[in-house]
Amino acid sequence: MSARAERPFAAVNMGAVPENLLEAEFFGTAPGAYTGADRRGRRGKFELADGGTLFLDEIADMPVQLQVKLLRALEEKAIEPVGSNDLRPVDVRILAATSQDIDAKVKDGTFRKDLYYRLNVLQIEIPPLRERVVDLRSLSEVLLEQIAFSGGGPAKELDASGLMALQEYAWPGNVREMRNVLERAAMDTDETVLTAPVIRKFLPVGQDRIQPVAEPARSRTMPYDIEPLAERVAQVEREAISDALRATSGKKAPAARLLGMSRSTLYEKLEEYGLS
Repeated sequence: MSARAERPFAAVNMGAVPENLLEAEFFGTAPGAYTGADRRGRRGKFELADGGTLFLDEIADMPVQLQVKLLRALEEKAIEPVGSNDLRPVDVRILAATSQDIDAKVKDGTFRKDLYYRLNVLQIEIPPLRERVVDLRSLSEVLLEQIAFSGGGPAKELDASGLMALQEYAWPGNVREMRNVLERAAMDTDETVLTAPVIRKFLPVGQDRIQPVAEPARSRTMPYDIEPLAERVAQVEREAISDALRATSGKKAPAARLLGMSRSTLYEKLEEYGLS
């Protein structure tokens, strides 16, 4: 949504690049900067992302020596390629991510405090999957569509029992682990619907289970006229779909995006609720 949306995007994973090559990866190299270097020089990620965005994944793994140079580049808005004395101006927006406790890294001195304050302008915390089980249905639909696209087959779906099996697991590996389980389950059966037995076959046995909330005992007498939950949910869902269709002038693909569901699910809901 930003003004940089159509501009260049480059990414660096700190844990995937050898420490002795990180500086060259960031700032590029001058022609013949060292033995084996390209005689024409090499552009680094900063130059590749000039005018756009540079994503630094697992920023907490960045060596302290490189942190100093990164801070200087951010402050001066210029970089110095390896083996060169020339400063090259760059205009880059930085996105940084980490799965570690960055505050603890700052306290123990392995991550520079001044760089932390320079980067930590807008902080977005992504909760682990076990804390947002409500997202499992939407995530599974997206992942199964991606799996089908990469495999060249039809997209498979979860039934209610399959979704329940996903919700019973704590997902210590988060979305990557969930994709792995769904991909293996999709390959294991020729059926178009993935059920609980198929899903549970690929979940660790007896590990990271979420205890289901015990259903409260029903009172023998109902003091109030309470509408069944399923009917209330269906009513809210029907109204939300109607509102989305009105907002998109009846166009189903944009309406599905507004609702956060796949088009196939939207079509099923339209038929279920008799909407057109």
